[in-house]
Amino acid sequence: MDIQRSGDTNPSSRLFAARQVLGEAVQARAFPGCAYGVLMDGEILTQGARGRFTYDDDATLVEPSTVFDIASITKVAVTTALAMLLYQRGQLELDTAVADILPGFIVGRPRAELARYVKLRHLLAHSSGLPGYVPLYRTARTPEEMLRACLQIPLEAEPGARAEYSDPGFILLGKAIEVIAGKKLHALFSEEIAGPLRMASSAFRPALAERELIPPTEEDTTLRHRRIQGEVQDENAWRLHGVAGHAGLFSNVADLLRFSKEILTALRSGRGLIFERETVELFAQRQGPDGSSRALGWDTPSENSSSGNRFSTRSIGHLGYSGCSLWIDLDAAIAVALLTNRTWPDRKDQQIRAVRPAFHDAVRNGLR
Repeated sequence: MDIQRSGDTNPSSRLFAARQVLGEAVQARAFPGCAYGVLMDGEILTQGARGRFTYDDDATLVEPSTVFDIASITKVAVTTALAMLLYQRGQLELDTAVADILPGFIVGRPRAELARYVKLRHLLAHSSGLPGYVPLYRTARTPEEMLRACLQIPLEAEPGARAEYSDPGFILLGKAIEVIAGKKLHALFSEEIAGPLRMASSAFRPALAERELIPPTEEDTTLRHRRIQGEVQDENAWRLHGVAGHAGLFSNVADLLRFSKEILTALRSGRGLIFERETVELFAQRQGPDGSSRALGWDTPSENSSSGNRFSTRSIGHLGYSGCSLWIDLDAAIAVALLTNRTWPDRKDQQIRAVRPAFHDAVRNGLR
């Protein structure tokens, strides 16, 4: 099913190759189903969907409006967006030490002398020296235990010396934002981002009645021992009761394109509903160390990027472990959202790595 912008000459034929990439991916079992959308010239050009919730013949069909677990896209749509807003208001300083906001980051921790130099900027740029992933959920049982354990994770490098994509870093960033704003992350997102931008389908912790309307991500055989559907797949986020700076948001294509439109509007007009041009430009700049593609919160295209070969160097985006992606070309004023549940029924299949760049290249070739 496809929904197209009125007035466009023939978006269906222009994006035939992109739709074909996704159809073939479903046939190859790269994922059971997907939803996608393209924003161009400030309007949603097209939205579409392929496949079903699972590989069963009678499974629910994915619709263009279907809500997915967007995993680490939470890092930009929630945590980075809130950091941008607080920075813009003068409430968040990028060079504030993490320990000034979260004192437990240095109290009693190994290599405390290094931890004193970790700044909020480092957390956003994934250059804090924290490791990429730690299965805190295996020993921590409550959100409080999770936070204490995260605060004490040993640094593996000096702050700013290397870039390593870090979930713990964004867990801490989410908590720091809560402390700065004096409000919980899910409430901040709802009031400051989702509400003004009319992202009505985006939220943490979907209601029980809504869960069957969301494609499942996994048959969990190791921790929860049940089908994961309508609750966050990421185990650390689950231990944090479904609300975390690194994962936990559920959203759909239309909402992510509304978010993208706000970014592009701020750039074009100087100010959108919530963001200003200077803020977007600052957070879109690569931060280093040399060789890193990371901006502040956002990723940028690099060699073998999931964005393919047609997005400009002035593009920002992010991936989600569940198979989702969002890429925004700041020069061309084009945004592309792709949502899938590629981890169904388990996490083994890696075809998404080839599907994403092929899909993005086909979209951009069709829009030329």
